[in-house]
Amino acid sequence: MALGVYLSVPFCRTKCSYCNFASDVFSRATFAGYIDRICSDIERAPVVAEQMGGQYESSVDTVYLGGGTPTLLDSAQLERLFVTIRQNFCLQPETEITVECAPGTLTAPVLEVLRRCGVNRVSLGVQSFVDAEAAVVGRLHKRATVFDDLENLRSAGITNINIDLIAGLPYQTTECWERSLSDAIASAAPHISVYMLEADEDSRLGRELIAGGTKYHAHFVPDDDLTADFYLAGCERLNAVGISHYEISNFARHGFESRHNLKYWTRQPYLGFGVDAHSMLKVDRAGKNFSEDKRTETDETVSPWRGFEAVRFAMPDSLEGYIAVRPPKRTPLSRQAAIEEIFFLGLRLIRGVDLRQAATQFGVDSINEFAATISELKENGLLESDGSVIRLTTRGRLLSNEVFEKFITIAESVG
Repeated sequence: MALGVYLSVPFCRTKCSYCNFASDVFSRATFAGYIDRICSDIERAPVVAEQMGGQYESSVDTVYLGGGTPTLLDSAQLERLFVTIRQNFCLQPETEITVECAPGTLTAPVLEVLRRCGVNRVSLGVQSFVDAEAAVVGRLHKRATVFDDLENLRSAGITNINIDLIAGLPYQTTECWERSLSDAIASAAPHISVYMLEADEDSRLGRELIAGGTKYHAHFVPDDDLTADFYLAGCERLNAVGISHYEISNFARHGFESRHNLKYWTRQPYLGFGVDAHSMLKVDRAGKNFSEDKRTETDETVSPWRGFEAVRFAMPDSLEGYIAVRPPKRTPLSRQAAIEEIFFLGLRLIRGVDLRQAATQFGVDSINEFAATISELKENGLLESDGSVIRLTTRGRLLSNEVFEKFITIAESVG
C-alpha cells in the first residue's frame, strides 16, 4: 500500500493566539539547519522504519507540507525538500501534493517552485474573511490578499484549493460568519474546512479562556452555543451548494476530498518528517523484522513488538529537540488499540464505520464488545445506524470528543 508523506515546517511570521500547533516565530538563520535535518531524515527513512519495527514502502501517493507556514522558506529551500522527496520515494503519477500557505506568502518565486515541483493542491489558512476578526487573532492578511492569492494560484495552474475557516473567533457575530461563508463559497475553492475554536491549554487564547481572563480578546469569544450555531450554519450552506460534508470539519466537491487526510482517518500508513511529525506503519511481517540481505527471520531480528498490529512514532515536539536529533517516541498498537482507532478515527467521517467490515478484519466477538456502548450512544442521540453502518448524528458531531472517549474507555477496560 502506497504511503502518505508529511513534512512539518514549523516556521511562522507571527504566532496566532488560537494556534495549538508546534510552530512559532524563528529567525531565518534557523531555516537552513532545519532543512538539512529534515532532508537527512528523509534519506534515512528505511532505516528509521526498520528501527521502529514498521513496514517500509517506497511508493507514495500523497505528500503534504504543513506547518507553520512552509511558504516562508525561500524558493531554494522549498525546492530542496521536493527534490529530496522525489530522490528517496517513488511518487505515483497521480500523487496528491499539498502545501499549506498563509495568505500573502505566495511570492512569484515560491509560486514558480510550487508549479515546477508538481504541487497540485494548496491549503490557504484564511480563518476569516473579515479583516478585523483576522487581525485580533494575529493573522496578517486582508480579505483582498486571499482573492489575489486565489487568482495567482489559478494562473499557475493550481485549482485544487482548500480554505480554512474558524467558527468562534473573538468578536465574531452571525453577520460576520455569514460574510466569511459567502466569501468562501464565492471563491470557488472546491474544498473548505470549518473548525470550531478549541479552548485548550496548548494555545494562548485557549489558556486565557479556561482562566476566564481578558487577554487576547478572550472575553469577546462567542459562547459554545453560538459557536455551534455558526458551525451548523456552515454545514447547511456548504452542503446546499454542493460542497459536501465528508468529515467533521471538512467539506468538498466530489473528487476534491483531501486524499492525504483520508489516510489518517482510515488508518492507512504514512511517514512524518520534522518537528512534532507523526508516523503510522503496519508492523513488519506481523511483528517481525527481516534481514535486508536474505529476507529470512533470525533470532536477532525478531521484533520486540511481535503481536502488535501497527506502530506509531512521533518526532520531538520542539525545534530544539528535533535539531538535537532526539529519537522519536514509539508507541506499538495492539489489536485492541487498533479496534479503538477504527471507531475513534472512522467516526470522524460522515460515512461512518461499517461494523460488518470491522468484524471481518478483527472478529465478530471483538466488535461485539462495543455493542452496549453503541446502543447507549444511539439512545442518547449521538449515533445513528443504517444497516451495519454507524455514524455520528448532528448532535454527535458537536459532542464528538465525548463520543470518542466512550470507545477509549471501553477499549482500556477490555484490553
